[in-house]
Amino acid sequence: QDDGGQGGGGGYDAERCQWLLGEGGAGRFYVDDPVTVLTRWPQGDTCPASTPPAAGNCTRGGYAYYVVNATSVRQIQAAVNFARNRNVRLTVKNTGHDFVGKSTGRGALSVWTHNLKSFEFIPSYNVTADDGGTLLYSGMAARVGTGLESWEMYALMRRHGMHLGVPGDSTVAPYGGWVQGGGHHNLASRLGLGADQVLSLQVVTADGRLVTADHVANPDLFWALRGGGPSTYGIITSAIVKAHAPLEVVQSPLRFSTALVNATNATSAAEKAEVFWAAVGATYWFCKHVTDAGGTVYDNIRRLSPGDGGFDFTADFELPGMTGMTARALVQPLYDELRGLGVAVAATATVRASPRSTDASGGRGDRPGNTRFASRLFPRANWEDVGVFAATMTAIRRPVEAGYTFHGIHMTPTLAVAGWPGRDSAVNPTFRTTQMHADLFDRASASPGGGAAAWLETWAELNRHMQGIREATPGGGAYVNEADRLEPGWQGSFWGDKYERLLAIKGARDPWGLFYAPTTPGSEAWEVRTADGLPTQNGRLCRVGERA
Repeated sequence: QDDGGQGGGGGYDAERCQWLLGEGGAGRFYVDDPVTVLTRWPQGDTCPASTPPAAGNCTRGGYAYYVVNATSVRQIQAAVNFARNRNVRLTVKNTGHDFVGKSTGRGALSVWTHNLKSFEFIPSYNVTADDGGTLLYSGMAARVGTGLESWEMYALMRRHGMHLGVPGDSTVAPYGGWVQGGGHHNLASRLGLGADQVLSLQVVTADGRLVTADHVANPDLFWALRGGGPSTYGIITSAIVKAHAPLEVVQSPLRFSTALVNATNATSAAEKAEVFWAAVGATYWFCKHVTDAGGTVYDNIRRLSPGDGGFDFTADFELPGMTGMTARALVQPLYDELRGLGVAVAATATVRASPRSTDASGGRGDRPGNTRFASRLFPRANWEDVGVFAATMTAIRRPVEAGYTFHGIHMTPTLAVAGWPGRDSAVNPTFRTTQMHADLFDRASASPGGGAAAWLETWAELNRHMQGIREATPGGGAYVNEADRLEPGWQGSFWGDKYERLLAIKGARDPWGLFYAPTTPGSEAWEVRTADGLPTQNGRLCRVGERA
């Protein structure tokens, strides 16, 4: 029941709302919708489908008021020129996998790039230095429209007998915000980040021009658009990216909990917890051997029912370029160590073909979420010293004991792995020395509906636990695409010593401040003025210090 943000009424469709709350909400609705995004709280959470009719009209909140369904470059140019010339807020949405409000804004004109789904396989693609001599890249490539989703690209990979670096989530369109933030994936230790795959870009800039950005043409844009922040320098319409030989990916799942701790090793809940955390530490220490072999590990650590002292750990080892036999040989020593600690895992490591090497989802979308979280890039140095590693595990354990969920992704997308041109890009330099990217998820919904004071109180507690992790990881950083909207010192956390160069490029390429997204270069010059003071997009975008 939406009054359009104007207080003028609206229509309540009970059947539609129930459909959204049921299975319909887990289908394609949110991905294919031109307005909504998959995390509600940055919009202000003003009109959830669960709102009863008796509550009265709700408002559009931080959603855009007008949308250009872009099916051509000219339509994007028209929208950019219109917004710039008339001082209208402009936002960019692709598939809506947005956690902090970069794809939405109250009263905005939105450019929806979701339907730019062109594709061309290029069997042989050569790139030479600007002197026309040195060969910088020679191999397969693909020209990909910015709206093409991972699940659609998997089918194209199979058809053409090659592999592209794409996100694990099947409905993310890689060559929009994902690649502009850096873009991790399950082959990052083997192929590099998403940003490392890009050879050339087609971009509509703030002045309305369509330009090519590569190592020769507009090299400043080429550098900034690969990791320098989403929705900041222009709108990518297509990309030419590296294509790789097909890779067989083997997966080895692992799960244990305090319930699987052998009673001869521990009888009390406290003793079982100590064995559990020793097992987690052994697994985390072992993960460096997996990443050294080009693999990636995804894991979750969570507390079970409050008060029972129980914990649960799940992990998936993604092992590219291996057979089942070599993968089992790699991970078997970990299983032996866990059994030695008294954890009842299988005697033999389980391996199977990874579902990520294909995609069985058929593009089934995601349910919208409303969880707030913060992220951290853990330096490899924390795995090189036993004492430092022990302190790292203590910093991870404390928030989990307090009820937060810890999600780790062990990967090593080093400069050597990145190759050309990835080794010279705006990607957070901490990514190149990291052993693990991790998210700490809040215990409850981040809906502002409980009031500003309660929202800020729960955020302060999340930040307090996150600060312990930051202090245990000096030299670390955070991943801009998965981060706290209120990340302290975000400029350094997301870009380190590259920030000043990015800020200069932003000023030169977009002197109007047309492209705004929170926690991206230049965004500190702007503020969204919300009625409740919360960091949502449900308010007017103004220059800092500007009178309302």
